[in-house]
Amino acid sequence: MGGGDNRGAATAGGGDITFRGAELVLPDGVVVGDLSIRGGRIAEVGVVRHPVGEEVDARGLTLLPGVIDPQVHFREPGRTHKEDLGSGSRAAAAGGVTAFLEMPNTDPPTTTPALLAEKWALGAAKCASHFGFFFGATPDNAATVAQLDPHSVPGLKIFMGSSTGSLLVNEQSALEAHFTAARVPIAVHAEDEDRLRARMAMYAGQRDVALHPIIRDEQAAVLASRRAVDLAQRHQKRLHILHLSTAEEVELLRSLPDDGLVTTETLPQYLWLDATAYGTLGTRLQMNPPVRDVRHQAALWAGLLDGTIACIATDHAPHTLAEKALPFGEAPSGMPGVEQSLPLMLHGVHTGRCSLRHVVQWMCAGPADCYGLTTKGRLQVGLDGDLVLVDRRQSRVVRDDEQFTRVGWSPFEGWRLFGVPVMTVLMGQPVFREGVIVEGVRGQQLTFNHAPRVHRRVPL
Repeated sequence: MGGGDNRGAATAGGGDITFRGAELVLPDGVVVGDLSIRGGRIAEVGVVRHPVGEEVDARGLTLLPGVIDPQVHFREPGRTHKEDLGSGSRAAAAGGVTAFLEMPNTDPPTTTPALLAEKWALGAAKCASHFGFFFGATPDNAATVAQLDPHSVPGLKIFMGSSTGSLLVNEQSALEAHFTAARVPIAVHAEDEDRLRARMAMYAGQRDVALHPIIRDEQAAVLASRRAVDLAQRHQKRLHILHLSTAEEVELLRSLPDDGLVTTETLPQYLWLDATAYGTLGTRLQMNPPVRDVRHQAALWAGLLDGTIACIATDHAPHTLAEKALPFGEAPSGMPGVEQSLPLMLHGVHTGRCSLRHVVQWMCAGPADCYGLTTKGRLQVGLDGDLVLVDRRQSRVVRDDEQFTRVGWSPFEGWRLFGVPVMTVLMGQPVFREGVIVEGVRGQQLTFNHAPRVHRRVPL
């Protein structure tokens, strides 16, 4: 499987490859043409006069920038029976995801520089996609947060409401301290802890999972998002609201100045599933914030299409089927997602919900802009040769027993999706092709160039 120092190996490991006759989704439009990668960087686009490396006949196929998933939980260290960085990054690569940002609620949580360094070493040894790791906020580590290297850390993760793991920061003084200290974007899980506790007490002992979006209701999300926006505006710090789930939050963010101070994301689960699925999926559908009714689903699609929502993440949060089979109230929240996110959104293209350029904006360029990944997210000469080749004509039924994620299931089991990744390329080197992971190809530790503000609304 290989290992070693990924920083040293990255440049030496950059590959050469040429694609012929693909449908290319470029920043300014979709064309049919060629693309070559030389030494890990995109060298020619459109007409390739100097092919290098393997020549791939890509006629009838579509070439996209590699997907960047800005929110995953790969469980290492501490809960590797669910997932680890190796299995999670392989699942990512199988889904066309070439870079991911992983959350800090591991065991132990990533709340010290030493624990962060340990994860960097694990990533270098195990990851089949590029990797970055969020730092976790605690009530008393703001002084440490102030010392984080902005080029090495994608952001500070604050759980404003309790979800999974031990991290929670909901006292105003601690929030003020973190918004004062942070030199990186602040990403928040926005649910109001006081309201959550009151609602949980009100419904204590209930076993109907359909109550999940009622207990963790819209108001819990809106209260926390408003509070986070207020903090960001007063402290003039970049804020990213994670996994947006409500129509009310879309309206809140749409009403803000288009100055790039506040960005947000939503999830394919919220776009394709709704509260009627609790009846069939049960606790497999349970996640925080919850999947809600179709009113919210429609608002989230509209927010993506008008540019209010900057990007799509997955919040890939795997649990075993045995854990998810526990009764509501005992079953953990979260579901796998990194493998199916791109096929789901390509299915959106197939069904007329969005365009190829939307998919690239939401899953590639948007995450790159939000987190300062200036060499990724677009098919452009000079940028990194991370891309995914997909067959939009081919459909595939999602099967639990075909998943790369360690937990071996998907909430979309049985769905037929049009749009299949056939090759994923890291810095010019295929890491996944024809259904198989290419062993020995390693991702790099990501480097971030954070801007105090980013362009937020990009309607296409």
